[in-house]
Amino acid sequence: MNIIVSGSLAYDRIMNFPGYFSDHILPEKIHMLNVCFQVDGMKEKFGGTAGNIAYSLALMGEKPIISATIGQDYRRYFAWLGKNGISTEHIKIIEDEFTAGAYITTDRADNQITGFNPGAMKFSSDLNPDLLRPGETLMIVSPGNMDDMVSYPRACKRSGVDYIFDPGQSLPMWTAGDLLEAIEGCRILIVNDYELNMIVDKTGLTREDLLERTGTVITTLGESGSQIATVDGKISIHPVKPGKVEDPTGAGDSYRGGLISGLIRGMDIEQCARMGSVCASFAVECYGTQEYRFTFDQFNERLKG
Repeated sequence: MNIIVSGSLAYDRIMNFPGYFSDHILPEKIHMLNVCFQVDGMKEKFGGTAGNIAYSLALMGEKPIISATIGQDYRRYFAWLGKNGISTEHIKIIEDEFTAGAYITTDRADNQITGFNPGAMKFSSDLNPDLLRPGETLMIVSPGNMDDMVSYPRACKRSGVDYIFDPGQSLPMWTAGDLLEAIEGCRILIVNDYELNMIVDKTGLTREDLLERTGTVITTLGESGSQIATVDGKISIHPVKPGKVEDPTGAGDSYRGGLISGLIRGMDIEQCARMGSVCASFAVECYGTQEYRFTFDQFNERLKG
């Protein structure tokens, strides 16, 4: 079965400031801020929702298709994807833009200042409709280009293709009408608890109302695990304990990869969510969203535990 992952590709450029931001910011002058933080180095990591989810799927032995845009600085990312057996065929290169980039500076107190350049993400990935084959395709629509996030659920419904809707950090940009349309008919709505509350506030629906529009709502709860809600009731999925917690960033995308891998193998939703939790447990052990690895034996050991 084809797995299409729609979302973003980005470079995460991570910098550490050896002091405290508060020592360089005068509260009474916050209205005329002009500061410079000299960092002690920079690390570049591969990121973006589509890249992170596809990476997790590749570790699960799947062959995801990424539908996203990337900029003129694509070569390093393409080489990385190729190294991990992920096709770049349906990634659209925007030659006049840089790849989306997050510039994250963290001080000694773990305060962060982030600048984000959407770059190539401002453009549609122009998904080939021939890829949407009913019964042969499962798509996840994750945060990326807004036009794509609105139009791809419509395309899936027209084609009779199952899709997972994952609005994530894009939620503030949605209108209530477009958001409801995207949720209506999706196979699974997957969000964290904060995002679910945002959807309820924005649409005026209750959590029970949402289940009339989608068969399943999965809520990820960080270190508390996740919850599956269907018309038949709720199932709590306990978190899988990692060996250590290095960086929780990207754990949600990893969870989605494990979940989707279970779905296309025909497993029940509880087992699929459990597989997502196992993937997430490996992700938090490494700094960066595409740094972790596991063998099938290591995965199965945690899955059984």
